[in-house]
Amino acid sequence: MSLNARQSTESRQSEIIATVVALAAERNPAEVTTTDIAKAMSVTQGALFRHFPTKEAIRLAVIEWVETQLMANLADAQASAPDVLSGLEAMFLAHVKFIRQFPGVPRLVFAELQQPDSSPLRQRVQQIMQRYRQMLAEALGKAKAAHLIRDDVDVQAAAVLFLGAIQGLVMQSMLGGVSPDAEEPVLGVLRLYLASLGGKS
Repeated sequence: MSLNARQSTESRQSEIIATVVALAAERNPAEVTTTDIAKAMSVTQGALFRHFPTKEAIRLAVIEWVETQLMANLADAQASAPDVLSGLEAMFLAHVKFIRQFPGVPRLVFAELQQPDSSPLRQRVQQIMQRYRQMLAEALGKAKAAHLIRDDVDVQAAAVLFLGAIQGLVMQSMLGGVSPDAEEPVLGVLRLYLASLGGKS
């Protein structure tokens, strides 16, 4: 494959992924068909399958895109903070910002987690969640070592609670209980989380 052809394929794959993410913000991702994707892009289904062999391959590419984008945002937030506790705060806000930018993402993740245990896509999402929890646990361990949080904090449980707090905000937003753009609920939850660790916002 020539360089131009490869770039064209990568560009079209990126467009397909972006289309799926956008459609997921509007409807149940499980109900999005390749016909829907092709229609939104004004191309044929055959054009889609020239770039991805199956619908599952499209869904897997979307999940891998989510991982790449989210983890890069989290790493940048962490790296720009003056200390590890501020880094955790920045990661929390970066995750919320990412969801606001791409509201279809949590819907896609939840949809894949509802698949059977044997589903490669569900397993991939679980691997990403495990990687995220490990990143958080390591950051929390550093915060504990630096005496920025209480010495008795269970870093694994605190990592789970970090993700649970964000997921709770997402669910409240999806149910209409919290405006997706409201700052105060996000900051309030973040302050409560930091207080539970013995840290200060």
